[in-house]
Amino acid sequence: MASNPATEIASAIQSASIKHHPDPAHDINPSTAASKKIPAEVASPPHSRSNSLSSDVSDVPSDIIRPQPRTRSFPPIPDFRFEQSYLASIKDADSNWRVAFITIRDQVFLPLTQGILWNMVMFGWRHWNRGSKFQGRSLGSKVRKWWWGVNNWKIPETKKETDRKVVQKVEDFFVDRFGSSLGD
Repeated sequence: MASNPATEIASAIQSASIKHHPDPAHDINPSTAASKKIPAEVASPPHSRSNSLSSDVSDVPSDIIRPQPRTRSFPPIPDFRFEQSYLASIKDADSNWRVAFITIRDQVFLPLTQGILWNMVMFGWRHWNRGSKFQGRSLGSKVRKWWWGVNNWKIPETKKETDRKVVQKVEDFFVDRFGSSLGD
């Protein structure tokens, strides 16, 4: 069965571009075409009859391009690519055991520890939130009532409201069953 030639060509190009033994000193965060681009503004050229007739519309002369200075409003974006950060962490490793230790630490133990700590924080938050009170005049109770109102959650009834409802149900039962004390 013959395979698609386009797929074969793409596979050959992809496998040829993989660096099987990357060097941390040279292969960490290689420069890209985007890192060398400078934004520019195209100025309108002086109008002359010879220029407009002989010049091609797609060609822009280099003397009318003026680079715009960049303003630094944000810090540079960190490089979160897995390969780059992994190569940076193992660049000082001097043995295979050290590489294995760094790999297990970064890929197993640190995510496991972060997950355990995050779950402990969330369980603690849920436990505290479950026991929080809605009555009172403190800032915490006001914020809690506001947050539950924003999310359209039903605010739990207080014990006094529950007791009043139970008393009302008992009273209604006895009035229905035996009548009231007024001689019904």
